[in-house]
Amino acid sequence: MILLRRLLGDVLRRQRQRQGRTLREVSAAARVSLGYLSEVERGQKEASSELLSAICDALDVRMSEVMREVSDELSLAELAAMATLSEGDLLRPVLEPVQLPAPGADRANMSPKAAAMDVVAA
Repeated sequence: MILLRRLLGDVLRRQRQRQGRTLREVSAAARVSLGYLSEVERGQKEASSELLSAICDALDVRMSEVMREVSDELSLAELAAMATLSEGDLLRPVLEPVQLPAPGADRANMSPKAAAMDVVAA
């Protein structure tokens, strides 16, 4: 499963590291605890829109830029997840097979699924 909070945290960490800034510097500028910012960067905490705005301001980066980068990362992660599906996974039947009774068989001895299928088939 792709977690948006992990992707967002990765992008925020890369932005901070590109600037050569420490967690302490950014947490002070954003007025958020160092521990909480660390958890956001590691994808352990969800950042509210207000917190995300404060972090982006502290990093002097537009939130739309951060979200665009997150969107790009999400697209790549989805493509990678799709690529790992085997052909068998894509062709697996959605419904489990049901043995239908021979025409004219006694409905009293049928499983509920088979009886329902027999009614639909009739």
